Amino acid sequence: MTDASRARLDREVLSRVRGLSKEAGENLAWLREHLPPIFFTTQREEPERIAALCLGLRRLSTDRYLFLADRPKEMMAARLSVPGSIYEAVRFLEWRDISYAEMAHSDAPVPGADQELEIQRYEFDRKTEAEIAGGEAAIPGGILAKVRRALREFSPPVPAAEAGKLLRILWLNNERYVRLSPPVRVARILWMLHTGRQQAGIFLDVEKADTEGWKEQGESRVMFAVANPPRREFLGQIVEVFNRLDLGVRRAYKMTLVTDTYPWFLGTFYVRRRDGGLLEKESDLYREVRRELYNTQILATESPIYQEFVVNRMMSGDRASLVSAFIGFAHTNLAHNQPHTYTREDVIRAFQTHPGMSLLLARLFETRFDPEVPDREARYRAVLEETDRAIETHNTGHKQIDDFRRSVFRCARIFVDRTLKTNFFVPEKHALAFRLDPAYLADLGPEFTSDLPKERPFRVTFFYGRHGLGYHIGFSDIARGGWRTIIARSRDDFATAANTLFRENYVLAHTQHLKNKDIYEGGSKMVIVLHAPDLLSREQTDWRLYKVQWAFFHAFLDLFVTENGRAKDPRVVDYYGEDEPIELGPDENMHDRMIEEIAEISRRRGYLLGIGVMSSKRVGINHKEYGVTSTGVVTFAGIALRERGIDFRKDPFSVKFTGGTNGDVAGNAMRILLARCPKVAIRLILDGTGALFDPAGANREELSRILLKEDVEAFDPGKLSPGGFLVYRNVRKTEGLRELYKRAERTEAGVTERWITMDEFYQEFDSLPFTVQADLFLPSGGRPETIDGGNWRRYLREDGSPSAPVIVEGANSFITPEARTALQEAGTVILRDASANKCGVISSSYEIIANLLMSEKEFLAHKEDYVNDVLAILERRAADEAELIFRRRRESGGALLFTEISDALSWEINGHYAQLFGFFQDRPGLALTRPFRETILAHLPDRIRKTPRFRRRIAKLPPKYLSAILAAEIATRIVYRGGFERNLEEDLHRYLSGRPAHPESRAVPPRRGSGK
Repeated sequence: MTDASRARLDREVLSRVRGLSKEAGENLAWLREHLPPIFFTTQREEPERIAALCLGLRRLSTDRYLFLADRPKEMMAARLSVPGSIYEAVRFLEWRDISYAEMAHSDAPVPGADQELEIQRYEFDRKTEAEIAGGEAAIPGGILAKVRRALREFSPPVPAAEAGKLLRILWLNNERYVRLSPPVRVARILWMLHTGRQQAGIFLDVEKADTEGWKEQGESRVMFAVANPPRREFLGQIVEVFNRLDLGVRRAYKMTLVTDTYPWFLGTFYVRRRDGGLLEKESDLYREVRRELYNTQILATESPIYQEFVVNRMMSGDRASLVSAFIGFAHTNLAHNQPHTYTREDVIRAFQTHPGMSLLLARLFETRFDPEVPDREARYRAVLEETDRAIETHNTGHKQIDDFRRSVFRCARIFVDRTLKTNFFVPEKHALAFRLDPAYLADLGPEFTSDLPKERPFRVTFFYGRHGLGYHIGFSDIARGGWRTIIARSRDDFATAANTLFRENYVLAHTQHLKNKDIYEGGSKMVIVLHAPDLLSREQTDWRLYKVQWAFFHAFLDLFVTENGRAKDPRVVDYYGEDEPIELGPDENMHDRMIEEIAEISRRRGYLLGIGVMSSKRVGINHKEYGVTSTGVVTFAGIALRERGIDFRKDPFSVKFTGGTNGDVAGNAMRILLARCPKVAIRLILDGTGALFDPAGANREELSRILLKEDVEAFDPGKLSPGGFLVYRNVRKTEGLRELYKRAERTEAGVTERWITMDEFYQEFDSLPFTVQADLFLPSGGRPETIDGGNWRRYLREDGSPSAPVIVEGANSFITPEARTALQEAGTVILRDASANKCGVISSSYEIIANLLMSEKEFLAHKEDYVNDVLAILERRAADEAELIFRRRRESGGALLFTEISDALSWEINGHYAQLFGFFQDRPGLALTRPFRETILAHLPDRIRKTPRFRRRIAKLPPKYLSAILAAEIATRIVYRGGFERNLEEDLHRYLSGRPAHPESRAVPPRRGSGK
């Protein structure tokens, strides 16, 4: 550039600056007239931003954005307003974890343009739970007083003490917001948070907006609060709802507030119908807004169904959630037997490629379950015929693909037809729940069910949510079993877990049913797979875990809270029509915090079991604290070793474990062994953090230091014996393209450390349970089917003998049935899970009895005595079965396998139970007469039986429970003690009175319960 050119440019620049200075004053006056006053109030500490806006306002006629601030934790921009502009910006920015967002509009077009001014401000400063829990909030007294005065205008009121706590949380999250906002805005945020807490974690309301000193009229204020919201893309999803329903967002204030438990989304949106008018609370449009906003809890924005069907306005959000549930159900029911054919991606593609079929199946479902559909049955049959025709005639000219997709669509059609009740039409739901008639399994046919145990369950309930899906499967009317959540850390993990989810759940529930033979509840299990590939911290993982469990339990209650046998919520069309007493318990990834919350939610929402829905709580018997499952495992182990000539209380013996020092079953089994067995050598401990091997047995003092507190990685390698080692799963480093794992080995000279490759780590880690030699193997943790038909030979030594001759299964389904048979034929004693670890569920049963017969105060006053009574029952029940298994083995001359005997005992007891339960159900007055009342008392712990006021309360138990307790107690006596031949009422009197019954040939009665 020449000197003359440079001078000319400088003159032009200075001239424009002088012109802009004059223009800026005019723009400031325009902004004052046409922007809401609240904009200037909240920006009073940032005058340079207003100056930048004044200087650049006219450029918006040509430029898309005018950036007023762009900092690591904040961004502010101005642009011309067009439909969808906020949605576009939010989708672009949400990867940055928006903690606060604010939008404002002018009431007139920008000078020189045809559109109004739109200003957007975002903050990216989300706090952690620890920062909020430990933060100091020096709130000026004047602010607190003004906010409290403003809160008096809101109803329902916020208690004064609660207001102070909530304001502290808000201050620690966003001090600037509290300082700069008018007290009424701060009060509104606090009121929304308080109200959302009172309303099951979700709150929505709409009202005509006051002018707040602003001349613009005709806005509706939408207030929306959600507990533990999706981490990202949630604001964009909400704005998309408004945009799709032709509601223009004029102003908005949104923040994600981190509390001392989990975050809250709190949004206030000032909207106007694009066709004119307000959003009226009783209008069809508001009902649609309500459905769509609540549905954001369920529909994931990353799903292809959302991206293609919802964003492109092919279907509503709630229908897209339903189609997503169809996909989840079809995939999990078809893939477990044919995983390579029915992949998750191919099932998704079947629905994605045929939106017309997706909509038809959704219409079929809605016809069956919409409570407002008149003449439902006739209409449903007509749509069902139309659907069947569409499925069977589906033809794109690609035979193989068409056959595949027809089978997927048939599965969805069966799902609709066999669902008995659903919460789909409950607007304020957090997840979807579908209670199915298990007869649907017969509809699917053996090509999809041949890999399942042949016995069919009493009920199947399917759950679907934004971040996961799963099942509750029960094999009896009154049923109990644990709730397991599998955390999938990658998309591949999720697809793999979903492939086998249904079979894993089915097998676990089936095993639980065999295990529950000693109690009045049949077996069940709830298994959920959680999609968590995007979570970066333990805190984020826990928040999502709690959200899914919390959402699915509310969906559970939507179906199972009943009144006179039918779903209490009138929006649930109930084709089943009976009370369903289902008891849950903690399993993998169920934390104490959620145990207590689930119990309280059940009490608050009026479920028939109250806090008794969940075991192992404070007003109960915590499994880990008291080692109830391990009590039975160790009892079985002691009897099994005795049969081999080892008195484990005084003789030396060795043991290997899967399951860690901090695990419930493994940790407590180690604790009990160390306390009772002075010469035990624990040679192997393998858990999720690593593996410990010590040929002489782990140091007792060092092991005791970490038991039930820390995982095996916390063991000091310096306390190992020579030849012992630790491999660490979580201590890693990267060298080039290789990921290396730490390995510490104890030699005569001390501890040496080296780094091994991933292949070396997993080769050693996976082989240890098979190859380490010991007298006893206690698999008390690890994934189901670790030892299977393809690898069981690795468990044998070179001479063909087992590496540990006795296996007592502390973990469920650790060994497949095929592998159990093969190992026993090779000389291994296997005491299977349904027998060996049954004491956890027996303890939970007695916890529920306590909840039904005692107040919380009474239970806590008598807790230690009651727990000691239960522990005595557990040892007796475990010993009864272990002794009987070995006795029947001897009587068979070794012809019967230990696991065959175990299964036979379970079905024998369950068969007696089924017939006895039906017998007493048909004679409801019999249970409280002698000798049946005494039999019920005999089933109960001493504290109940010997305390008159508790003993009298058994008359208030539901008749179904009295029948079940009687059936369980008598059935177990029949099998464990023998000497009973059936002639029912007369023979029962004789049997319970100690007189002999008439001998008859004993037939095998049916199993417990059947589906309806």
